Amino acid sequence: MSSFTKVMTKTALAAAMLTVVPAVGIESELLGASVARADVVSKVVVRGNIRVEAETIRSYVAVKPGKSFSTQDIDASLKALYATDLFSDVKISRDSGALVVTVAESPMINKVAFEGNKRITDEQLKGVIQSQSRGFMSKTRVQSDVQRLLEAYRRNGRYRAQVEAKVISLADNRVNLVYEIDEGDKTAVTRVGFVGNHAFSSGRLRDVVKTRESGMLGWLRTTDTYDPERLQADQELIRRHYMKNGYADMRVVSATADLDRERNVFFVSFTVDEGSQYTFGGIDVQSSLANIDAGALKSSVGTREGNVYSAEDVEKTMEALTLAAARAGYPFVQVRPRAQRDYENKRISITYYVEEGQRVYVERINVRGNDRTRDYVIRREFDMAEGDAYSKVLVNKAERRLNRLGFFKTVRVDTVQGSAPDKVVVNVDVEEQATGEIGFGAGYSTADGILGDVSFSEKNFLGRGQYFKASAQYGQYQRGYQFSFTEPYFLGYRISAGFDVYQKQYLESRFRNFTEKNTGGTIRFGLPITENLTFGVNYTVNQQEIGIVTSQHDGNFLNGEASLAYMRYVCPTYPVGCTTFSRTRITSIPGYSLVYNTLDNMQMPHDGIYAKFTQEFAGAGGDAQFLRTTLDARIYRELYTDWGLIGMARIKAGNITGLGQKVELFDNFFLGGETIRGFAPLGIGPRDITSITQGGLTYRLRDALGGKNYVAGTVEASMPFPGTPEEFGLYLSAFSDAGLLWGVDKKSIPVVGTNIPCTTNPVSCGTFQYVDSVKLRASVGIGLMWKSPFGPLRGDFGIPVAKDKYDQTQIFRFSGGTQF
Repeated sequence: MSSFTKVMTKTALAAAMLTVVPAVGIESELLGASVARADVVSKVVVRGNIRVEAETIRSYVAVKPGKSFSTQDIDASLKALYATDLFSDVKISRDSGALVVTVAESPMINKVAFEGNKRITDEQLKGVIQSQSRGFMSKTRVQSDVQRLLEAYRRNGRYRAQVEAKVISLADNRVNLVYEIDEGDKTAVTRVGFVGNHAFSSGRLRDVVKTRESGMLGWLRTTDTYDPERLQADQELIRRHYMKNGYADMRVVSATADLDRERNVFFVSFTVDEGSQYTFGGIDVQSSLANIDAGALKSSVGTREGNVYSAEDVEKTMEALTLAAARAGYPFVQVRPRAQRDYENKRISITYYVEEGQRVYVERINVRGNDRTRDYVIRREFDMAEGDAYSKVLVNKAERRLNRLGFFKTVRVDTVQGSAPDKVVVNVDVEEQATGEIGFGAGYSTADGILGDVSFSEKNFLGRGQYFKASAQYGQYQRGYQFSFTEPYFLGYRISAGFDVYQKQYLESRFRNFTEKNTGGTIRFGLPITENLTFGVNYTVNQQEIGIVTSQHDGNFLNGEASLAYMRYVCPTYPVGCTTFSRTRITSIPGYSLVYNTLDNMQMPHDGIYAKFTQEFAGAGGDAQFLRTTLDARIYRELYTDWGLIGMARIKAGNITGLGQKVELFDNFFLGGETIRGFAPLGIGPRDITSITQGGLTYRLRDALGGKNYVAGTVEASMPFPGTPEEFGLYLSAFSDAGLLWGVDKKSIPVVGTNIPCTTNPVSCGTFQYVDSVKLRASVGIGLMWKSPFGPLRGDFGIPVAKDKYDQTQIFRFSGGTQF
């Protein structure tokens, strides 16, 4: 401040500003005692102006030379001149038949500065205020700017922020305008509570709303602050959640945010009236369209009698019927669902009336607020364009799609009347948000040891809606890198296309007597069949290198030895004529997949189904020929809402079959504790159990050989850990796992009884043996998961209750990692 010549405080500014001559004073001076007599002046004289032209000032004066005027004209002139914000003082008087307008010009703003701001940058604050450099300063505008700045800080969760405007006078009627800011502490939402909820626990509803409670990760969040607009949106999210799950009478009674000024925190509370849960009654379609039979439209209906009522399913059915009618030549169709409620039996019967609608066209689609995202990325989510038939149903569908992209904080789509009665203008207003992420990770698991990773991802690359991710891992037993890129609209169609390039390396560990390195790439395409069902095709080329470490080449079992099956895989003539103990293979694998996904949350699902079926065909070139088929299906349901108890059931299965060629050892499936807890990694399934005698001692190999078939299942229930705050993120689970792995291609392993050499001058001291038991393995146990600041950490205690004598067990399994 020392460089400025004078400091005028906010109080001094108020005292120094506007001096207004009362209208009655002017009237007395100009017209004497009479208020009824009109008067005339010969000219309008302007005094005191420096920057503003006299003619400009006269244009705001309602009094004109040679024409009569009244006190109302004087008042109007004063108001007009002050409204320009060009003047800090205005006086109007009369002098020898002339009207004299004396002005004091508002000071010119030389510079606008901010002091004390850290959370919001200068550039962001300049976008909030109206006062700008090289403009005239107005007291009312400065006061308005103070309120705008306070509101900006409130939206950033700082309700204790204080702003004071200071004016520093300079020469030539110029000033520097300085906003001194005390940002204060963050005013966080410390509790989000619900009243009246019985069907869903408070914890479940907290997952639905966007407002979050402040906790250990509060310094990373922006959604744990109070925002009136977010609170309004949360009410709609709660309503939609209930309506989706059958509660058609549900309403949000109130949503309040109470500020505890002493603690500087908000308490947010939603009061709901749930009503009863309904199911669908009878479903019917009635059509008044001439060439469309209602029966033909019924195949597009997604609501089914007996299912839990869902407003979302009704909306989707309206969309499907609209599109079906459009394909049949009726672009202006209107679909109206009419509901009949059976309050006694809690059923809602729906009749969809399909009829000709008003002929309205889309004149224009305006996209606003997208500074980074390209226009076409937003427009392509609409199933209509300029000149097409307008459909409210398709507009709603586009709005849902835009919200699901994750590119925008808010999306609002509305329509206004166009240039003609049969035209509408669609306005799309979006508010963008950050879509890039840099991650640094660290983790540990009992199978892979310590692992670190770094990654960078962007889901709206260059504003084109494209996704890419680059990552690298380096750990104790696992290393690698991966690069992925996806174009969601390939060649302008709703088909995703992408590729992956990767390298994964596994080092020798106590669970693995070999090293493995996979290098390759994948090209993939995805086609959405329905909103929940996706069909994908892919092609992968992979180079696999399997190596047996040097210490296991010498036949000395005192330092450990790989299975004879491993040795024969890398050197078929072992132990004769082997100069290398590694093998490289190339596989060329086209494949396809079907994915069905209705999960409500991919990280912590409470409800929904996820199922993935894949088939891969190796043999389009390369060194392998096989068909590999896998299935992974999970279902989640909330079992007891008061406890937040979530149930999960899962089934996995796989089969690999050789196509005119044996199934090689390392193409098999390998299972262990990652699938059936209580067992070690690679701990179950066919294995080498050869006993070897050397130096008077007997050694037994137990290397896993993998299997061509597997099936496994899990049932699990989880809930927040009793007695801990829910925001702490600690969960307790109980589980039961079961499954089996079996079937080895006999051509891929040595013949039973094959001699095993124990020295460099081969002397048989053992013969190859293996077990392949089709016996169910099962375990029960409990798990503890913590959604920590370092990412999800999980520990499981599993007790095998059914196992084979050669299986390897592991009671405790720990895994974890982070991305921040």
